Amino acid sequence: MADSFSISSKMSGRRKFLVAATSVAGGVAGVAIATPFVLSMMPSERAKAAGAPVEVDISRLEPGMLLMVEWRGRVVWILDRTPQMLATLEKLEPQLADPNSDKEQQPEYAKNRTRSIKPEILVIEGLCTHLGCSPVFRKDVAPEDLGPDWLGGFFCPCHGSKFDLAGRVYKSVPAPTNMVVPPHVYLSDNVLLIGAESKESA
Repeated sequence: MADSFSISSKMSGRRKFLVAATSVAGGVAGVAIATPFVLSMMPSERAKAAGAPVEVDISRLEPGMLLMVEWRGRVVWILDRTPQMLATLEKLEPQLADPNSDKEQQPEYAKNRTRSIKPEILVIEGLCTHLGCSPVFRKDVAPEDLGPDWLGGFFCPCHGSKFDLAGRVYKSVPAPTNMVVPPHVYLSDNVLLIGAESKESA
């Protein structure tokens, strides 16, 4: 009788231990599962690199100045074009492969001669559309090495592709399309958000 009681008591104790251990293990697993979700709600550099919008202060951008930022692991150029720079855009159109930006290399709101929201501010990915090299910003007229039709723009020294000051590609160069204009929106006169097309999508 005593032995039967002892065995029953031991089994009951073991049951309690197993229930407690299972509860603890379940609780730990629950925390382990919940943690990644909590952390994923916090903005991080990795999230920004993966595609989160990037806010840029352009208040110190001066006419003729090129600013470089990173979005989705790519370099994005922000160029403040002078009236003289803007005046070259129409003059060069006979030399360009896609002067009207018919190919979808930009959002609809940037499908215009300046390829921008504000005429003076160009926002563009700093990559040649041939093999992804990084072109050089050449704002000066330099006909001796870039040809008589060069009025300033972006030149890719790797294979000779040329783009005007709106990122539109010249005819008869390796690059097949205009440079890419990323989605962007102005949060204010001096704050630009790259990677979103409206304030609500930020």
